[in-house]
Amino acid sequence: MGAASVSDSMAVVAGEAQSNGSLEVLSSSLSVDTSLALPAMKPRVIELCKDIFEKWSHLDDSCFSVETVAGGITNLLLKVMVKEENGNEVSITVRLYGPNTDYVVNRARELLAIRYLSAAGFGAKLLALFGNGMVQSFINARTLTPPDMREPKLAAVIARELRKFHEVEIPGSKESQLWIDLSKFFEKASKLKFDDKQKQEKYQTISFEELQSEVSELKALTDRLGAPVVFSHNDLLSGNLMLNEEEGKLYIIDFEYGSYNYRGFDIGNHFNEYAGYDCDYSLYPSKAEQYHFFRHYLCPVAPQEVPNCDLEALYVETNSFMLASHLLWALWALIQEKMSPIDFDYLSYFFMRFNEYKRQKEGVFSSAISFLSKSRD
Repeated sequence: MGAASVSDSMAVVAGEAQSNGSLEVLSSSLSVDTSLALPAMKPRVIELCKDIFEKWSHLDDSCFSVETVAGGITNLLLKVMVKEENGNEVSITVRLYGPNTDYVVNRARELLAIRYLSAAGFGAKLLALFGNGMVQSFINARTLTPPDMREPKLAAVIARELRKFHEVEIPGSKESQLWIDLSKFFEKASKLKFDDKQKQEKYQTISFEELQSEVSELKALTDRLGAPVVFSHNDLLSGNLMLNEEEGKLYIIDFEYGSYNYRGFDIGNHFNEYAGYDCDYSLYPSKAEQYHFFRHYLCPVAPQEVPNCDLEALYVETNSFMLASHLLWALWALIQEKMSPIDFDYLSYFFMRFNEYKRQKEGVFSSAISFLSKSRD
């Protein structure tokens, strides 16, 4: 999405704000250079905040403090603390989109989802849009780590929150976007050319015919499962989960990859994230750990009453779509290797994800085919 598209998205959200008194979204045409070090970035962030919020426009720069909250492999989150004239201290979050991420993220879809998810109590409130990011309310909580997600108590909380998330209705087509997005990623990933000779040689070892065949075979299998389509987060890694331990409240944040998708994909993708960026798939949850999650997802009020047949069905569904998660993010990584200036070895990440797909495929397919055969009997 180019600059014009970002402006169009601002206009759409601003129009919605005017028609809904409960939602006031401000905007600015300014951008912040994400390649700058934090000290050099700070005056630009302050200028942005003054441009957006009129009540802060006359404050001295010394009234603002800017610090990094989190820097993933796509976005940069900044906490801005402002000491207002009346002595109050206010905190907001400035989210800077990673350079070229609009190549793989549908910003208009994200902004539409934020409005409805925020109203349902998910994430931070959207306060403003600007050239290459957004301003949101600050969430007073810590970001989870991959080991946190496998803690039984937290896993149960995540499962219950994800169930509520999946019940939110977002306007528009209810068609799953999985195969559409995967096809778009494949189209882009299969036509890359790298200036770096070593990268190009490594890229040329990839068989896109093999990848296309795997996508087709997996789609044929998952189509037989009849998995429900829900509005999914699609990127439920530890960095997108925050916990206020004093209040015992979990927050699901950052909806840039959100779309209608198969329920099993969202859960299977979450389980893949137990491995972290190091891709240690020995940390993928065991069947017992998955069943614990499923019980709290399927029946939050009486998890122990979930029938075994329902657990088995969701197990097969989740692990079949877990394979799709590997394929999607493997192709995504190739695009990022070309487009992203972030210092991360996306090319190696592609091979780690695709190799794990191949390692898991036979067992998952066998389990799914056996389940489908029993279901017909």
